[in-house]
Amino acid sequence: MMGSIGYVAPEYGIGGLVSPQGDVYSYGILLLEMFTGKRPTEDMFSDGLSLHNLSKMAFPERVMEIVDSNLVGELDEDRMYHCLVSFARIGVACSEESASDRMDIKDVVIELNIIKEVYLGAGIHGERHIKMQSAGKGPSLQGD
Repeated sequence: MMGSIGYVAPEYGIGGLVSPQGDVYSYGILLLEMFTGKRPTEDMFSDGLSLHNLSKMAFPERVMEIVDSNLVGELDEDRMYHCLVSFARIGVACSEESASDRMDIKDVVIELNIIKEVYLGAGIHGERHIKMQSAGKGPSLQGD
């Protein structure tokens, strides 16, 4: 079996074939590691608690409790919060235990670009997303 402990998709441990969804899992764990500043192999992750579970339990109301303080900037707090919640949601969606429940990588790229545009306050997607949210239309960045 190839891969690093903590980043290997669960299905690989039971003889599953290498697949793009396995890479999505590893990417999701990496996103959550960057988001929280915690490695998936830390001692705190035992007895059923994992980086994925910690992030999923905090989502969305308590994300600011687990976010790495180095990620919190001095920009618009509301914009920052929505971007961080969206980032955590993607990490959790990519690192679901079941491969069929994981987010498709094409959707990950689209959503990460939207987050970038919203955070920077530029681009048509970000403006449209913000306008839709303020009007109460369409999906929110919080994944509601």
